[in-house]
Amino acid sequence: MWKFPWDNHSSVSEFILLGFSRDSQINTILFNIFLFLYLSTLVGNGLIVTLIHLDSRLHTPMYFFLSVLSILDMSYVTTTVPQMLVHLICQKKTISYVGCVAQMYIFLVLGITEGWLFSVMAYDRYVAICYPLRYKVIMTPWLCGAMAIFCGLWGISCSLVYTVFTMRLPYCGPNEINHFFCEVPAVLKLACADTSLNDQVDFILGFILLLVPLSFILASYVRIFATILKIRSAQGQLKAFSTCASHITVVTMFCGPAMFMYMNPGANASPERDKKLALFYNIISAFLNPIIYSLRNKDVKRAFLKLTGSSKASE
Repeated sequence: MWKFPWDNHSSVSEFILLGFSRDSQINTILFNIFLFLYLSTLVGNGLIVTLIHLDSRLHTPMYFFLSVLSILDMSYVTTTVPQMLVHLICQKKTISYVGCVAQMYIFLVLGITEGWLFSVMAYDRYVAICYPLRYKVIMTPWLCGAMAIFCGLWGISCSLVYTVFTMRLPYCGPNEINHFFCEVPAVLKLACADTSLNDQVDFILGFILLLVPLSFILASYVRIFATILKIRSAQGQLKAFSTCASHITVVTMFCGPAMFMYMNPGANASPERDKKLALFYNIISAFLNPIIYSLRNKDVKRAFLKLTGSSKASE
């Protein structure tokens, strides 16, 4: 029978997730806050996906990628938050070894896919602004689908490397993870072996999965801003820039904390700081994405007003 590479290395059958506090009153307050954020994230992103699906005017590459981003965000938070909510109000805060491996892998798949999706979205804006007359010819449905699949394949393959390199190490106790979910840096602190190789692998993968997409995004926006500056009317410049501002904002919120977390050597990591960073790119960014895109996007507002039957939708 085939075995996982970590089957013979660990004597730990389950982990304890310490979460944020041992104070029940503080945990009750945190439960209400995170429940609100989680439900709002599901409603906000779900609404965006629904609007894009129902309104034919939103059947464009930009909104296709936005719908994929919303689906990833909903899946992303669902991987970690429901369990965190249970642990905030229950005495038992354990997760099985297999459950920890599964959570780690799924979280990484979704996170890496989202990181690369941001670079694809930047390319979409680059083509739309720099080559507007050829936009529909270049950004075909086939190409959009292929780029989305490419992002997913990167997530699936690289997450496997992350997970295998982390869980191949022996874990013989203690089994308390100072985090609210099974994230790689927090789990590595419990390994009963030298993790220097893992630090090197994490840095290399972080470079490939974070800095490379960010380089693509930066290169795209250099060209975009150069093109915007050539537009003679101030109104035209503002309209072109407004289509990019939302994307720049969400990329900064997501990639900045993630890069700091996964490219920082394990010895320099602070558990409390890491938990705050994870909250930002796991929960806060997913919560704010629908707000950022809807507040700055007239097409989304128009689709929402149309869906609700408001008379303003026809204005």
